[in-house]
Amino acid sequence: MSSSKHTRTVFGWAGASLVIVLPLIFAISGCSDDNNCPECPPNTGIDSADCTQCHQSQVAVWQAGPHADTQDDVAEELAGERVGETPDEVIHGADAENCIACHGPRAVQANGSMTESEALGYFFTTDGGVFTSQTVAVHTEQWAHVDCAVCHEVPEGHPDDVPLLSLFDSRSAQYTAMDQPSTLCGQCHGSLRFAETDHLTYDAWRASGHGDNQQDVADELAEERAGETPHEVVTGGDPENCVACHAPTAVRANGGMREDEALAYFFTTSGGTFTDGTSPQNTGEWPDVSCVACHDPHQPDVPSYFNSSTLQYEPMTDVDELCGQCHGSLRFAGTDHRSYDIRTGEGGMGVTPSQFMPSVGCADCHMYVADVEDSRSLMIHGHSWDVFVQEDAGPDIVSCGQSSCHPSFSPAAAEAIIDGYQTDFATLDATATANVEAATEALSGSIDPDLLAKLEQAQHNLEYAEMDESGGFHNHAYLMALLNDANDRALEILAAVN
Repeated sequence: MSSSKHTRTVFGWAGASLVIVLPLIFAISGCSDDNNCPECPPNTGIDSADCTQCHQSQVAVWQAGPHADTQDDVAEELAGERVGETPDEVIHGADAENCIACHGPRAVQANGSMTESEALGYFFTTDGGVFTSQTVAVHTEQWAHVDCAVCHEVPEGHPDDVPLLSLFDSRSAQYTAMDQPSTLCGQCHGSLRFAETDHLTYDAWRASGHGDNQQDVADELAEERAGETPHEVVTGGDPENCVACHAPTAVRANGGMREDEALAYFFTTSGGTFTDGTSPQNTGEWPDVSCVACHDPHQPDVPSYFNSSTLQYEPMTDVDELCGQCHGSLRFAGTDHRSYDIRTGEGGMGVTPSQFMPSVGCADCHMYVADVEDSRSLMIHGHSWDVFVQEDAGPDIVSCGQSSCHPSFSPAAAEAIIDGYQTDFATLDATATANVEAATEALSGSIDPDLLAKLEQAQHNLEYAEMDESGGFHNHAYLMALLNDANDRALEILAAVN
């Protein structure tokens, strides 16, 4: 690592001592090379709020995102839902909602320091001490929004001393260290700090496959990669970059690692190779598919893929493109996870391309948010990735039945259709698999070019159909066409050799 101050290490995780050359997630330093970098000030106790001197690019990205525009949102909510309440009633009343704590924690440092109630009264207009339907934002030049110093505790010795991943708590006016970026996000986008919040994105993520996958990776390594080194798994003759999709930000742990080093750090080996007993380790540092794997924290409203090989964010054109990095071939052409590709209705051999509902994307079904007040789907913002959302009150929601596609669908009706599609697929898949295996055996040693070409097509279409992760539901007609073609080619081969 260069000793130049233009490659300063940044951003220590509490308990993990993270030290990585820029650029990185939550990167504090804007310096990335010696030829395109402002001179950072020496260790002089720089004001933690004045980040632009060295971090112009991060600040510019932050300013374009939602974290830099929070005051008007609070004003609208106060004017819409808190009419007649005093600031103290909003913060501490029977239906308490601590707007300051999440929307502008450092507001309590303004005007000589204030309590949260005082900050609410200072930054938003009242009449007779209560909020009205005309309440608006005031003193906007002092409102800090969710700025750099909300999530980064910057030491007096910065830039030589590394900032910590910490949350500024407006209740105590102190910092609370965080062990993971997702834990930081969950303070406001989940129930980690306020149990009664209706912002439950983190909670839904934590309970999903994206939020609990280390054991899945361990199982796959034990079952399919026994005898291989981590380096062989990632870059060998049959490479599979587990970290890149299952936990891309894992490369940031333990001082910073390559992807193969991360595999060795998070999963047990014996003599440097994986075994049938490989299991998870260092689980407290495993990030899963964390919030900051899909969201650049400085501009979270733009879907972005964190590339664990380059340590760079890659902005996506839409959510579907983001999904296709791991659930399709956009990042790894040889992947066997092809839901994204199957949706496009292409990729089969000798099968007519066919796309079902081309205007419907991944997020339309898997991240559907119902426009219903107090709906759980509204609270979790699609981060369970389930087409069915169980509501605490009222009927459960299914994305197909709530959209304009199938407005009459109930969850039960949708489930019956999905089950039917999956059953049909499984039945045909079993038949095609048996016939393709028989055809493969029958052509063992054959040099007949026509029959071998048919076998190649049958094997390809069968394998391709089985790469879909929906069990036969995604683009069902095309999946069935792939299986039928594989089965037909296999039967033709068997008829020719018998």
